[in-house]
Amino acid sequence: MIPSYSVWLRLAPRALTLGLCATLSLAQAHEAPAEQQVKAVLMSQFDKPEARLAVAPVVIEGNAALAGWTQGEMGGRALLKRQQDRWVIAVCGGDDLLQAKWLKDAGLSPEQAQRLSLQAIKAEAALAASDRAKLSLFKGTLKVDPRHHGAGHGPAAGATHAASAAH
Repeated sequence: MIPSYSVWLRLAPRALTLGLCATLSLAQAHEAPAEQQVKAVLMSQFDKPEARLAVAPVVIEGNAALAGWTQGEMGGRALLKRQQDRWVIAVCGGDDLLQAKWLKDAGLSPEQAQRLSLQAIKAEAALAASDRAKLSLFKGTLKVDPRHHGAGHGPAAGATHAASAAH
């Protein structure tokens, strides 16, 4: 039995909506793995039951990612680099990590540093003002030794303070 014309008219918008949602879901699934991997690295390092970590926003430019994070009343940013098939934290910091010059000094090309900086600034503008303010609370920079990933953070885990004035 073939549905009547009126049934087709009622079902067509739903079918189009479902098709569009499926297409968007596939597009998001295609783009999301790198962002999810970046979040997973930060969560595995710093999320604690007594101090939940929130990671947002995450922007990616080639083999570099910049992620904002908040934990309780603290916050900051992390620069991650893709090495082979995984993301590793290169530097933790605050507002310094929004500066293209600083990102260039951290090893990004001038063009990549500029694009990543602009993407992060734009993405952070969508955050609540209170969360945006927390991202600026991390003072200075903390260079992370990738050989010690998974060992937590701080000097005992291979992290060393880098003078932000040098950047």
